[in-house]
Formats: sequence, C-alpha cells, structure tokens
Amino acid sequence: MCRHRGRRVVAVKPRQLQVEPAPRRWALVPRLRLEPVLGPGDRADAHGVEIGARIGRARRIEIRRLRGELGLLGVDVERVVERLGGGAGGEREQHDQRAGERDRPPTRCSVACSGGGSYGARVAATLTENSLAVLRARYLARADGVVMETPEQLFRRVAQHVSGIERLLGYSAQEVAEAAAAFERMMAALDFLPNSPTLMNAGRPLGQLAACFVVPVDDSTTGVFQAVGWAAEIQKTGGGTGFSFSRLRPAGDLVASTGQHASGPVSLMQVFDVATEAIKQGGTRRGANMGMLRIDHPDILEFIAIKLDPTRMRNFNLSVAVTDDFMAAAHAGTSYDLRNPRTGELTGKLDARRVLDAIANAAWACGDPGMVFIDRVNEQHPARHLGSIESTNPCGEVPLLPFEACNLGSIDVGRFVIDGPALDWPRLRTTIHDAVRFLDDVIDANRYPLPEIERATKTTRKIGLGVMGWADALAALGIAYDSPDALRLAHEVAKFLEDESLAASAALAERRGAFPSWTGSRWEVAGHRPLRNATTTTIAPTGTISIIAGCASGIEPLYALVYRRNVLDGAVLSEINPAFQRIAAERGFASPTLFDAIAANGGARGLAEVPEDIQQRFPTAHEIDVGTHVRMQAAFQRHVHAAVSKTINLRHDATPADVKAAYELAYELGCKGITVYRDGSREGQVLVSGPRPAAAAAAPSCPECGSVLVVQTGCRMCRHCGWSVCG
Repeated sequence: MCRHRGRRVVAVKPRQLQVEPAPRRWALVPRLRLEPVLGPGDRADAHGVEIGARIGRARRIEIRRLRGELGLLGVDVERVVERLGGGAGGEREQHDQRAGERDRPPTRCSVACSGGGSYGARVAATLTENSLAVLRARYLARADGVVMETPEQLFRRVAQHVSGIERLLGYSAQEVAEAAAAFERMMAALDFLPNSPTLMNAGRPLGQLAACFVVPVDDSTTGVFQAVGWAAEIQKTGGGTGFSFSRLRPAGDLVASTGQHASGPVSLMQVFDVATEAIKQGGTRRGANMGMLRIDHPDILEFIAIKLDPTRMRNFNLSVAVTDDFMAAAHAGTSYDLRNPRTGELTGKLDARRVLDAIANAAWACGDPGMVFIDRVNEQHPARHLGSIESTNPCGEVPLLPFEACNLGSIDVGRFVIDGPALDWPRLRTTIHDAVRFLDDVIDANRYPLPEIERATKTTRKIGLGVMGWADALAALGIAYDSPDALRLAHEVAKFLEDESLAASAALAERRGAFPSWTGSRWEVAGHRPLRNATTTTIAPTGTISIIAGCASGIEPLYALVYRRNVLDGAVLSEINPAFQRIAAERGFASPTLFDAIAANGGARGLAEVPEDIQQRFPTAHEIDVGTHVRMQAAFQRHVHAAVSKTINLRHDATPADVKAAYELAYELGCKGITVYRDGSREGQVLVSGPRPAAAAAAPSCPECGSVLVVQTGCRMCRHCGWSVCG
C-alpha cells in the first residue's frame, strides 16, 4: 500500500529535447539555480566552504548572486567570476577551455555537477541534475541560505554520526572506523540510502533520524489535543505521523461531563489537518499523515466520503481498517455490525457489499480511502504480546504500535545487475548486512522528539530495509515487469532480503543482545535464534531518495518513459528513463520525435518506431493490468515483515469495478493493505496527463433514504445509508 497519492508524476510533452555530443543521447535539461563553486583545492577562507566549478557553463550561473554570496564569505570574487567566464576575459577563457578540454583533468564538481563525473574522491556513483536539485533543496547543509557541504560531505557526515554510536556499544575505534567507511561507501555508491530524516539530520543539531511515527488518540478533549501537540513536535523534526481515530466516540454520542453531544472523529480529524498545514517539517518538507478508522465504527460512511470534498484533509492519506469479518460479509452479501467504541454496544448494521462499493467509488473519485487489513496486520505482528496495532505510518508500509517510530532504508537493486545479465548476489548480501547494522545503529543514534517514543521504539527495535529501482533491475535483466519471470524473481529477491536481513540481525544480537521484548514474541515462540530487531524488512515508496539514487521508486513499475515530476513545493524535474534512453541511442532509434510520441502516448508499447522486444521490456504503469500490479505487491509481501507500499495505478478510463476487484484480489493474495489511484482523479498529482472531465451534477437526494448526497468527480455518495454510484 502506497500513500503518496497527493504527489503525482505527470506524463506530458517535454518542452525541449537536447542532444549531448558525447556520449550520444537525448536528454531533458531542467532549469537549475546552481551554486557557484571553486575548483579543486580552493577554499573560502576560515569558513572552509568548498565549492567546485562548472567549467563552460558560465551563462547558466547568476553572476550577480555569485558576487554577493562569495563576497560575504571573503572569497576573491573577481578571480572566481573570471574562472566562470563572467569577467573581462571570460569569452577568451571559455575559448581556451574548449581548446584544452582534452588535456585538462576532470573537474571536481561538488554541488552542481551535470550529467556525470566525480563528486569527490569517495562518491563512486554519478548524481544526475535532478539528484543534485533535490540534494540542494532539502539535504545539503546550509548557512545563511548558502550550501555549505558537498554530497561527499553529506554521506560522510551521516556515516560518521551513525557509526559513532557503536563506541557506546563496546566497539573498538578500528571497528567504528571500519563501519563508518562501509556506511559511507554504500551511500556514496548509491547502493543504499536511508530515509530522508537520517540524511537531513544526522550529525546536525536537530538529530531526529526516524521517518515515521504512530501517535495514539484517546477519547477525550485532553487526549485529542495532546495528540495534536505530540504530532507537532514530531513533524517539526521531519517525521510523518499515523493516527487511528477509532477510539473516539461517534458523532452525537453523549459527553457526560458537559451534557453535550460529541462531534465525532471526522470533525476532530480536521484539527490535526489544520495543525499540519501550519507546520513546516524541519524547514524542509510539509507534514504527512495517515488517518485510519475501523470499518465497524458508526461514523465510517462519513469517513469514507470526507475527501470527496477536495478542500478537506489535504495533509492526510486515509485508510479504512478492515476486519476479516467485514470481508467475509462482503463476500457473502450480508450485513455487519457497527459498535460504539466507548461502550462496545451495537449501534446498527450496514450492508457490507454496499460499504465496500462506497470505498471503491470514493477511491475511484479521489484516491482515498485505501484499505488496511487490520486483523492480518495484528495476526502477523511479531510483538503482538505488547498490544494491538491500530495504525500505520503515512505511506502504509509500516504498521506500528502507539508511540513506535520506524527507521527505513532502501537498496537500489538496479545497481546490482552485472554482465550476464544477472544479479550480483554476493555483493547484495554484503550490502544487506551493512544496511541492517546501519539501521540498528540509527535507533541508538537518534534524538527522539518524545521520551515515550524512545521507550517504545527501543523496546522492539524495528527496522525496515527494502528495495528500490525494481523496475530498473527488471529492464536491465531483460525481464518485462508484467511477466511471470518478474513475479518469480520478486519472490526470490524478497526471500533473499528477508533471509539475509534476519541473519544480520541475529549476528548483531549475539554481540548487542536481542530486542528487549524478545521473550513472548512470535520469533521466540517459534524457536528462532535471538534477533536484534523485531522486524527487518519493509517496502517503502522511496519518493525523494529514489530521485537522489536516480532510480525507479520502490517496487513500482516505470510510471512513464518521458515525464516531468512535480516535487519540492512546485519545482518541476524533467526526466527520460536513462536505461531506455541509452538503449534507444545504442540501437539507433532515438529521436526527439520519438520521445515526443512516447510522452504523448504514456509509453513505448504500440509505437512502430520502437522494436517489439524493447516495447515489452519497458512497460509503464498504465500499460500493466490491475491483477499484475496486485500480484507484484503480494509477491513481496509474502517475505516482508511489515507491509508493502505500492500504488495500484489505473488508467483514467478505469471503472469503480476495477478498483473493487483490486481490493478483493489484494485480500485474497495476502496483502496487508492496498492503495488504488486512477489517473487524473485528483488535483495536483505528481504525474498528470490529459484534460480532466467536468464533475457530474449533484443529485438532489439519495434515491433510497432521501439524505443529501456528496458529489465529486462523477461520484455520488450517501453518508447515511452508504448508497453510492460513480461514472
């Protein structure tokens, strides 16, 4: 289940396609605000600001801003400007550069290097311009608005801070240094990246390294506003929050202390939404939330319909916590019970099939709500002796107990494809073991926003290691995403990840001890050797870290081969899939006209200019049928301890019946949750194509009970009896 529907990527016609002379390839060149830089060995006085030069790109640098910023640092501005081609001798120097380019050693580019080259002695991988744009906007340390570190320095900062905690665990100085080197090496190679807060905050004053949290919401005014305060503390450090509102009494229920009637969970949820709107997470990103309500809560229909109004709950993803009893009733076509969470009393019944239709219709219209199969989540929870899980993190891949935090990281499996082609299993094993050690260190190196969170997190020591770049790996291996071979490899990779991460956690437990709640855990009852971590695996959406790595998100298929990505509070990053771009150039069918056609078509399938084998090798999200999307999620879920974040992307012409079928198949195949998103069904999606249809006119009343209908994006829904229709 993936919960980044509010940020969508849109396949559109690129404005311009340019050809780089060597190597020969077509590329989209985004407009970047580039930090001016000094060359290798140059430093800006006592501040120690090292910035490398982009030789030959002088006209793209804002010379006026360069003079002002470097002047404040006491740098010899005119010397730098002259080197960048902005002084009196600029034109001559640029000519000299072009003439002597072959004899000159490669320029060390630290902040604004383009399209290849080195990023410092320890940065082994190429960072794309989009990677650099994201790094500069969110991750690289700044002082007074000026970037103060390079990507190399970022990876070293994170590696040294995280590994440094091992000194307190009894490791020798040499062992700590070796761990730091291993951590830096795998990040610099882009083989592994941790979640964003770790990259942003490790070794810096904030020090909060976890990605996501679950905060309990108790059934009282004090409990509600206490949870709002906890969430504010978390979100200002860069973390996302998940909430279950299922404990709150329904609307209209009696409040004994005042003699008044309760407003209900849907009304109170909006308090959390408004609070999030006012908070800028750590100065780098907006707050993200998950809101969940049990299917048997009396206000469930109001919850299902809330985001049919596009102005409500804009900072929340929503999921219904669905029980096994409900799914059985929906399959049988019978009703199910609604219960007041305050008293446990039966308050009514609803037709289960009608409610499932309402969920599918709402998701068809606006992408929310998703579904979390909460009984399955708790049944498979390794520490269920500690209590019940009520909610997940904002993207749905980590079910957590109240106050638990998740520390996540992902391996770019596309970088482990070697000649053959085949996966480099030994190197993948080494990276898994290093990554597990890194993530376990993060738990102790973290500066937690609340003492309750530190206690809960260290009790289970859950980590979530996953993969990204799955679609890139399949393409490099010559395997179509929507083929049986891809599903077989998914099982193999997921099982390898589980087996090796458990082996790594067991090895850590031998030296560091098992997680404190080991006794009574599912692992201990099953006779497993002691583990350092209650969970080791998850599949995260890897939104911005996949941009840094230059790979496909999580286990998603390629959204498009040519698209523009809306990120960073309105910034647009233009992209062509690099593997497709390279193959098109090598086989001689690349052209601006072709890329325009692919952007308009959404993919390469059906285009006569693209060889048939390449069409099959590079399917895009909307060319893949619903069943294959769900089966890929289920293949990974079989070997994942937490959950799998994946969006079932549907074409704009998909029907509510397609959405419902995806829900039912996900439950049947053992998924822990599901998110379905129909293209064009929400404003502001990260990837957008085509015009949106006008909303259908509102019906005056429900044809069955006469209540006022909610109308949005071609859907009508009754919040009283559950009647709904879309299309």
